[in-house]
Amino acid sequence: MYYQYPLIFVFFVGALLLYFRLASIFGIVDKPNERSSHTRSTIRGGGIVFVLSVVLAWLLGAASWQLALAILLVGGVSMWDDIRPLHQLPRISAHFLATALLLLDLGNGASLGLWVPLIFFMLIGWTNLFNFMDGINGITVLYALVSLGSFALVPEMEADRHLIIFLSLSCLAFAWFNVRKKAWCFAGDVGSVSLAMVLGYLMIRLIILTGNPAYLFFFTLYGLDAVITLILRFFRGENIFLPHRSHLYQYLANEAGLPHVVVAVAYAGLQLLINGTWMYFIGLDTFRWLPSVLFMLAVILAFLLIRNQLIKKIAKKNKKNISKGSTG
Repeated sequence: MYYQYPLIFVFFVGALLLYFRLASIFGIVDKPNERSSHTRSTIRGGGIVFVLSVVLAWLLGAASWQLALAILLVGGVSMWDDIRPLHQLPRISAHFLATALLLLDLGNGASLGLWVPLIFFMLIGWTNLFNFMDGINGITVLYALVSLGSFALVPEMEADRHLIIFLSLSCLAFAWFNVRKKAWCFAGDVGSVSLAMVLGYLMIRLIILTGNPAYLFFFTLYGLDAVITLILRFFRGENIFLPHRSHLYQYLANEAGLPHVVVAVAYAGLQLLINGTWMYFIGLDTFRWLPSVLFMLAVILAFLLIRNQLIKKIAKKNKKNISKGSTG
């Protein structure tokens, strides 16, 4: 199957170009607002290529029908939501049904038992957190490529190697149009939700195969930024379901003024460093409580320190600008 990969990559690029044409005709664009990190209208829904990659993997025998159907389900509902906003009920229903399909797949050959509620909650939670993190050019696709590359290096994931490569090729095709100063397209909910669900599926599958939950550190940065921001917003009394610009990556890209691609590369690069540290220095052959706890405490403290220092610096800068404006 390996000789087919260049043709599959070209197919994904062609599919995206065709989608851009259709999106322009039907007005599937993301218009900037006060909460956006972009300043011009951009085609939305380019992440449909991720759904296409899973369906293609299923057709070629590299993915199960449960996974393909689950991604088709959430991808279809999310695509419709990108075109015309939907009520919460059909979206939530699609997510729950798709997660149930993934549990059916994960349960083949493994006894999940009492772990089913926890896995269900983890998949739903991860999908939504990943979707929240899709806010600047390049961040979602580069982070996904790091995750997929890390999965590909784990021997226990040999059976999923073709699926991982299919997804990676679709990410590379999408990255060509997204990882740039002025993106040609955004992933949209269809992209971020479907990609999140596949990555979550691969993570749970890996933990089941190895019995080692430390592989969750492959998602460290996204997990930290999403969860800590959610907790802080909750304690500030904000509506956590409304859009916002208070993730660390948003402060870096918006208030600090760093280029989107620089922030995206930094997130992907740091996560790659973390993954490499665990794979080749700490070790993932067995779960170790002490290194896991110490590592988690260290990254949380470092994250909070960087976040607080950045916010103080931004507040000081804004105060200085206000002071100049009032005296000018």
